[in-house]
Amino acid sequence: MNEYKQRIIDEEIKFRLKVFGAILISGPKGCGKTRSAKQISKSYIEFQDEDKRDMLLSVANTTPSKLLEGETPRLFDEWQDAHKLWGAIRKYCDDNPEKKGQFILTGSSSSYINSPHTGTLRISNIEMLPLSLYESGNSNGSVSLNQLFEKPNSFTSCHSSMSIDDIIFSICCGGWPAIFTVSNNDEKLFFAKDLFNQTYKKDISHIDHIKRNSNHAKAILKSISRNICTLANKEVIYNDAKSYSYFSISTFKEYYDALERLNIIQDIDAWCPQIRSKSALRSGKKRNLVDPSIAVAALGLNPKYFNHDFLTLGFLFESLCIRDLKVYSSKNNGTISYYHDKYGLEADCVLHLEDGRYALIEFKLGPHAIDDGAKHLCKIEYLLKEYNIKEKQTPLRLPDLKMIITATEYGYKRDDGVLVIPIGCLKD
Repeated sequence: MNEYKQRIIDEEIKFRLKVFGAILISGPKGCGKTRSAKQISKSYIEFQDEDKRDMLLSVANTTPSKLLEGETPRLFDEWQDAHKLWGAIRKYCDDNPEKKGQFILTGSSSSYINSPHTGTLRISNIEMLPLSLYESGNSNGSVSLNQLFEKPNSFTSCHSSMSIDDIIFSICCGGWPAIFTVSNNDEKLFFAKDLFNQTYKKDISHIDHIKRNSNHAKAILKSISRNICTLANKEVIYNDAKSYSYFSISTFKEYYDALERLNIIQDIDAWCPQIRSKSALRSGKKRNLVDPSIAVAALGLNPKYFNHDFLTLGFLFESLCIRDLKVYSSKNNGTISYYHDKYGLEADCVLHLEDGRYALIEFKLGPHAIDDGAKHLCKIEYLLKEYNIKEKQTPLRLPDLKMIITATEYGYKRDDGVLVIPIGCLKD
């Protein structure tokens, strides 16, 4: 087995096990949930083990509490195949509130269990994402996102060793841990293709055991991929998708919901501060996928294609950066939104931490658009200050950071206070 790569989420898993009786690690298929859980568990049951599956399911369906016996933390992989376990674990946590870190639940996100027991305050849910560039060893980690928030004035410069070709390849192969089990680049690129195929052919139906048309699911994923990191509304996505595989709007909404439950679609909400009238603000969702490699696979592209299409690459680069920022800010429960108004003023990303601090962020592939991006960020800050002068009773917090994340080599601090940082330098 290849060497385990440490994940930023590992410490959060250990912390939750000190607080709760059980945890559930959720996330897209193939992101490494089981491997991370096995690093911590003392015993485990794998329901996908065909030699033991029938016997284990029989016990789970009759006396699920028997499966709880064993060294703890005890891992139940693919737990959703034995859904009565949820109630058994919830009851155990109720009966033994002083016992923490007893159970870990993981499983492919391709199944959905509707349980009458929520597990609130007993089973804590942790979302796992694919590997960030720092976790996969591509970013040198010379700039800590959390340190930037703590000491924004301490940053002066940095240098990334990632070339644009390196970034393109990272976008195409994705942050799937399985890529480290092979050495050939063509083989690494195949994992995202296979994940895409499995999603629309099998997982879309397996999630709740409702048979769905794979052509419809494929068309929807391709349409989202064509509109990734744009403000295309669902009607646009639907009209584009049905031109390849005709289906009703109600079917579209039902499939879209299933893809969200699979953690494949992860749309981004708008940030709507009171610096403009409500009618001026774009409030629709920005379309996004959990990893840009899924979009590359859905569109049938490879790294060489992007030598001629920097427009599409720019949107995929934004998706890559959003994935990494989610991972890097997870210790502070970071949330991602965007700002856009009808006057064309925008911030590609607004990263809020749980203590109220936030950053205004633009994503730029090359150096030529950095000036325009910085002007946007400074203009938004100016509007916030202007609002606070007029509305003294309810002042809005000013951004703690203004950043432009790039695919370039060099990072620096501009005279206007905007930090220019290559994605190949960032870490948590």
